[in-house]
Amino acid sequence: MSRPAVIVLSSFVARGSVGARAAFALERLGHRVWTLPTVILPWHPGHGRAHRMALPEADFAALCADLARSPWLPEVGGIITGYLGSAGQADAAAALVAAVRAANPKALHLADPVIGDMGVNGTGGLYVPEPVAIAQRDRLVSIADIATPNRFELGWLTGQPVETLTEIVAAARTLGPKRVVVTSAPALMAGKIAAALVTASEAIIAENQMIEGAPNGTGDLFAALFLSRLIGGASDEAALAAASASTFEVIARSVKAGARELELVDEQEALVHPMAMVDIRRLATPRRSAVRPSGIEAL
Repeated sequence: MSRPAVIVLSSFVARGSVGARAAFALERLGHRVWTLPTVILPWHPGHGRAHRMALPEADFAALCADLARSPWLPEVGGIITGYLGSAGQADAAAALVAAVRAANPKALHLADPVIGDMGVNGTGGLYVPEPVAIAQRDRLVSIADIATPNRFELGWLTGQPVETLTEIVAAARTLGPKRVVVTSAPALMAGKIAAALVTASEAIIAENQMIEGAPNGTGDLFAALFLSRLIGGASDEAALAAASASTFEVIARSVKAGARELELVDEQEALVHPMAMVDIRRLATPRRSAVRPSGIEAL
């Protein structure tokens, strides 16, 4: 039996593995993916200037409405809202989230608020217009079951400091969703980078070795993998460990190959059966354990 379908609303590139194209990982893990682009580009803007076409808000809303009334909606077990092409798309996306929940109350909404990053040496910032960032915060993150902001995005969305893990946990608990996974968080060990899963009762930190020169799309990939594992019945800790391990392996192998895109096709085994060791810590517990996510059910 196939796993529940997942709707992905995000950017779409003709070439590459960012945005909605990272949903290939969901398909490899057994999900049917319903893809609705918010914006279409030939490649990631980091590769150079190119034409950008955002779906007009009226057309995007009509497509969302069609999906919302489709007879297959009960098949959907999750919906990811990612990069928006305009602020007005958020209302239509929120309406589709509501329709998915009405058809399947167990479905999970993951909001990946793609609005900016820290940049090199903290020189980054918003790379979308501020109204788009506000729409992400007020219309999509606010209704999500899960949010996956990077550290900059968490700080912008909450207006709180996010320099330390303690500050990140405090900020994440004000964001709203039951689960917040903060990517690119500072690690407790030198030379590593962390993903911090924060709930009302605990903070679980997954640390991997930091890799310089990672291709774009790592956040999109992580979000897809984390949602898939949760839908498949994994615990929070197991889902975090598996998603972190798979993302790390794909990054490491893509960089080793000299690729400027995540090599999702060549590294499919890492998506299904990750073998990387992930250091899992609980922030309130100094004891560390090394976890290999080998017990996760996978196709």
